[in-house]
Amino acid sequence: MEANTDLNDRRLADAWAELHNFAVAGNPLDADSYRLAFADPEFMLRRETRGIRFQLELLKPDLEMAAQGVEHTVVVYGSARMLSPEDAKQQLEAAEASGDEERIARGKLAVKNSYYYDKARQFARLVAEFGKTRTEKERIYVCTGGGPGIMEAANRGAHDVGALNVGLNITLPHEQSGNKYISPSLCFKFHYFALRKMHFLMRAKALVAFPGGFGTLDELFEVLTLVQTGKAKALPIILFGTEFWKKLVNFEALVEQGTISANDLKLFHYVDDPAEAWQLIRDFYKL
Repeated sequence: MEANTDLNDRRLADAWAELHNFAVAGNPLDADSYRLAFADPEFMLRRETRGIRFQLELLKPDLEMAAQGVEHTVVVYGSARMLSPEDAKQQLEAAEASGDEERIARGKLAVKNSYYYDKARQFARLVAEFGKTRTEKERIYVCTGGGPGIMEAANRGAHDVGALNVGLNITLPHEQSGNKYISPSLCFKFHYFALRKMHFLMRAKALVAFPGGFGTLDELFEVLTLVQTGKAKALPIILFGTEFWKKLVNFEALVEQGTISANDLKLFHYVDDPAEAWQLIRDFYKL
């Protein structure tokens, strides 16, 4: 065999190439026990290998984002159910044509909530426009959960100005795929909520929570808890939509009951304007 004297060439066999070399159709040795361990889906999905899957799900997005220079993000949380103004209008028109009062009521609510879709898009556009003016090490990227609704709106705002943006999608019983505005090379899919939430925070320089449901509340309260307990450094936590958030969560009642301190109310800010939200972040970091 001819010696390979290229200093930069890999010395170990390429695992991907070996996988293909051994994947011969009709090979009588293709039993589970003979498969390469990393190419055996039944083995990789066993309960005992869950820890390996955790590691892989942490590592793959981490390596990909690092390779593309994504080190600083502004994370946008919010409902997957909120439509764009144009889609909400179409839904209401179809409902009115049907004459179904329940459909009409849902259509009117969709139009009302599309306000937040529009604001999330505006906010993300501000972040992305600023990011494009910075060096690679200082660039800030919009990051979302990668789904529809508010997540789509934020990815769309960055897409509007031609900026790379991140989507951390997750497999759910009702099929969900990444929205069409995420940069394809930064669209990731997760199985574990815990690993996905860790990736939200690993690069987050600020978090903006628009109105949402259980998922948004889960993500918001995890961040508040981590900052309150010192497990994460302080960062801007912004609740967009003062009326919504004050109606939904009575934080002052928690102070009155002694379950949080009055100082904990300083961990977050209420805002109602995209420019105000972005300015809070800029002021925090003196950008």
